[in-house]
Amino acid sequence: MSISVFPFDQAFAAEVGDVDLRHPSPEDVAAISAAFARYAVLVFPAQPIELEHQMAFAANFGPLETRSVDAAFSGRKARLRAEIADVGNLDADGRIWDENSRFRKFQMGNRLWHTDSSFKAPSGYVSMLYGYKVAPIGGHTQFCDLRAAYDALPEATRATVEGLQAEHSLMFSRARLGFVDFTDQEKIDYAPVVRPLVRTIPESGRRSLYIASHIGHIHGMSDPEAIALVDELTRHATQPRFVYTHRWRDGDLVMWDNRCTMHRGTAFEDTRWVRDLRRVTTSDRIDAFGRPDPRTTPSAAEY
Repeated sequence: MSISVFPFDQAFAAEVGDVDLRHPSPEDVAAISAAFARYAVLVFPAQPIELEHQMAFAANFGPLETRSVDAAFSGRKARLRAEIADVGNLDADGRIWDENSRFRKFQMGNRLWHTDSSFKAPSGYVSMLYGYKVAPIGGHTQFCDLRAAYDALPEATRATVEGLQAEHSLMFSRARLGFVDFTDQEKIDYAPVVRPLVRTIPESGRRSLYIASHIGHIHGMSDPEAIALVDELTRHATQPRFVYTHRWRDGDLVMWDNRCTMHRGTAFEDTRWVRDLRRVTTSDRIDAFGRPDPRTTPSAAEY
């Protein structure tokens, strides 16, 4: 049986059924890839998977990322293996984090609009987030379509952003929330990476904004001008007409394309309710295999 794809009202997100992600066939993977190129956000409900299934499925979409540095974990044992990003609120012993923990302060950055690993070299391609245990109230994830947002830009704004190069760093996004307590090694590992502000998505040929709260500088602009432009573009891209809100259920797996979407988590009572979500991210194939020095300024055509 072929997979079933049911689009949501938002034209860039769809729900997928008739597939068991523990044992997807090559035909399933091909059909999912085709749907993913069109929708950019896919939801797979009621998937009884384990970490090895999540990692194996993600590997169909490129090499798996590993943590380059445990910025969130200074003085704290990591709960999950290096290929898994911990998007929960639990410590290594399964206890809910303390209100004043460094990990909690660091993770508050996930509530800003961002795209995963734009600050890494190579950058992120596919992210897959799985809900082992979700909060009963709140804790949703919102996504916005940066392709549609680009299409809707005024011509003058398109002319302004075309060809601009931005510097992305995890330190920039955390600084927006007052988190500046990075170690010397973390400052080295999170040195800014240069990315174009507009890129082309190879599978569709569509142009897309490539923005995130991780941007701190734009070449040729003063920092205040750059932040104002990023904030203006973010307000434009996160209008309700471009946004899908996912309300989590236990067993949901959501995958999205970091090259042409942004996302953010919404608030919940994070010192009361358990939230155990685990993410796998794959590296962008162009960055991984097609560009010799990913920390140098790329041509927009390479994207």
